[in-house]
Amino acid sequence: RKTKEMSVEELVNYVEKSFGVTVDRIFLHGDTEDKAIYNALDKKKLEWDITFDENGKATVSDGVFTQWPQVRMAVQMLGRLPPTSGQRIVFKTQVEKVKVSLDQTKDSFMKRFTGDVSRAYREVYRPSEEGEKQDYFDSVFTGRDYITLGVDCHTGSKDDITLPCVKYLFSHKN
Repeated sequence: RKTKEMSVEELVNYVEKSFGVTVDRIFLHGDTEDKAIYNALDKKKLEWDITFDENGKATVSDGVFTQWPQVRMAVQMLGRLPPTSGQRIVFKTQVEKVKVSLDQTKDSFMKRFTGDVSRAYREVYRPSEEGEKQDYFDSVFTGRDYITLGVDCHTGSKDDITLPCVKYLFSHKN
């Protein structure tokens, strides 16, 4: 009988409950790049929002400015310019483009967060360029029933902790 694979969300919850920590990142053990199958900073983006009131004034969550600093001026100008100003369209378009990016970021995070750990791993770490590197990744990935994961987390008192290597077992779906 095959067991159901954990979602990234279930893995995060399991680690947090088992060790009494808050998970910051889950990534390929030993990887030094900034890639991760889970990053708590990305989860925070789910709380971010961009809205427009009936006068076209934008309300933007503070976090949006850290990811897209260029939108700050557009938001300020929308608040200052009179509704009849032709320049409003330029600034509103800038803010709308960031809203689309934010929505796409939220959607891709939720898709990965609620999906299988092995699928998230494959999406993040499979080389994007076709050829030898991709072929090698595919042959190693399909030949194994496990991945090794690193977990960065912190305690309630904000002490940073890196857990020992986690060997995550799964079965390939045919």
